[in-house]
Amino acid sequence: MTTGPAKSKLSLPRQRLLALLQRVNFGRLEGLVVRGGEPVLDPMPRVVVEHKFAAENGPRPELGAGGYALKAQQADLLRLLDRVGDGVIPVLTCKHGLPFQAEVAG
Repeated sequence: MTTGPAKSKLSLPRQRLLALLQRVNFGRLEGLVVRGGEPVLDPMPRVVVEHKFAAENGPRPELGAGGYALKAQQADLLRLLDRVGDGVIPVLTCKHGLPFQAEVAG
């Protein structure tokens, strides 16, 4: 299911975050800093990649595509960034290159 604007219409930091998740495919980001609702990728958060045995590992095929409409999970992540504003997302998990779960302070 797709929703929201095209990836190419997002700010560069948000595009880079979505691309990073697509590169990770299965895994998590640890200590993602957010400033003004924008992800900070310099310095890069800790990236932990899950390796699945006898399975497809590596980046998602849509990694190079820039004009696709956002999926619901991606749009929800962007809303979470807006809500965090200035802070840290301790853990952001992705599955199939899409945000799956985030741990945030209550």
